[in-house]
Amino acid sequence: MSPMTAKAKGFKNSKPGAYLSMGTTAFGAIAVVKQARMARKEHDTLRLIDAAVSAAAIVTGLALLYRELKKLGDDDVLLG
Repeated sequence: MSPMTAKAKGFKNSKPGAYLSMGTTAFGAIAVVKQARMARKEHDTLRLIDAAVSAAAIVTGLALLYRELKKLGDDDVLLG
């Protein structure tokens, strides 16, 4: 494994990596909001259901990332 690959895998399990993941997940919410607005405007029930399921997936993903962030925060505390 190259040093760059090892560094990238370590970044995924770090606080900055968790914040970046949360940001990109939240950015995906913009597309879901646009999809929901368009579905309501066009009275498309199937697209509205799809947007609701996608929104639930985003909320779940953010909750998982928040839990991971809290776990990382607990490991970083120095008990002196």
